[in-house]
Amino acid sequence: MAEFSTEIYQNEFLPDGGTDVHAIVSVTCAGAGAAGSGEGDEAAEIIIVDTSGSMQGDKIIAAQTAAAAAVDQILDGTWFAIVAGTDGANRVFPYPNAETAMVMMEPGARAEAKRAVGRLVAGGGTAMGSWLRLAKRIFESMPRATQRHAILLTDGRNQSEQPEVLAASVRDAQGVFQCDCRGAGVDWDVAELRGVATALLGTVDLIPDSASMPRVFAELMQQAMSRGVADAQLRVWAPQGAQVLFVRQVSPQVEDLTGRRVDVNALTAGFPTGAWGDESRDYHVSVRLPAKPVGSEQLAARVQLVVRDQVVASSLVKALWSDDDVLTTRINPEVAHYTGQAELAEAIQAGL
Repeated sequence: MAEFSTEIYQNEFLPDGGTDVHAIVSVTCAGAGAAGSGEGDEAAEIIIVDTSGSMQGDKIIAAQTAAAAAVDQILDGTWFAIVAGTDGANRVFPYPNAETAMVMMEPGARAEAKRAVGRLVAGGGTAMGSWLRLAKRIFESMPRATQRHAILLTDGRNQSEQPEVLAASVRDAQGVFQCDCRGAGVDWDVAELRGVATALLGTVDLIPDSASMPRVFAELMQQAMSRGVADAQLRVWAPQGAQVLFVRQVSPQVEDLTGRRVDVNALTAGFPTGAWGDESRDYHVSVRLPAKPVGSEQLAARVQLVVRDQVVASSLVKALWSDDDVLTTRINPEVAHYTGQAELAEAIQAGL
């Protein structure tokens, strides 16, 4: 059974008149097991492969090999499907005449799926919104699969549909499945693909050459299969009169979760973190409090990790008002480090 722990890094001292409290919350999961192994959990995977015209030649051959490598990593007992994306979307496995939109992985299904991806052909445009809509319908056809994850590969821009169509498809997919996105070559739009991955609690990265595709896909699927906790929520309680300014994941990658806030009750906000394996993640939490007299002490926030509505780890963020400059000007190294990392990530994104 998975075990979670949390640790807080902060400078709890505020100057006279100070209001803003910053803390790094480090969350660690151990003993997560494998995807779909939790009580009542079943896992589902979809591999989405760009088969537009720009994928002709070595790219489509590499994509076939990469999809087959990912199929090899899917654990037996996992529901799965494969989607080919052009200016539309087609389910290439299970075959269109199959009784169900997903099948459970076993040796026969694995071999047949690899034969199916070996027949992929490149041609047509690129409409990623349609790919996501089909993936959503496929996942929703398997309601008992509580852990849903997709890998999306593209080498181009979303040129065959309007930007608002893709944006709507992404919004509709939020909360239905997670998605890791990978761009092949140099012609894909970083902001476009990052928008998909960020909204769907996934990662985005570059595959620099076709030869790397199989390794990247195998590693992505291995990571997905190691996430034995289907979903977890980071909850932040703040006292009456306080304001949660932001919640950001700052490691292993920088993702702003503030806009994904869901109010649990009048004083508690929940933020999605997706599935977990044996790993550690760090979150930057900022809370604004009403200023209090020097010498006052207050609980600024209670940060909890919640799985299946059960609190599995909890830590406290404190605030103490002081007129000692030595205490109030001390910068916590973890907070300083991740504040710099977030600013750097924003600058890199602007540059890209």
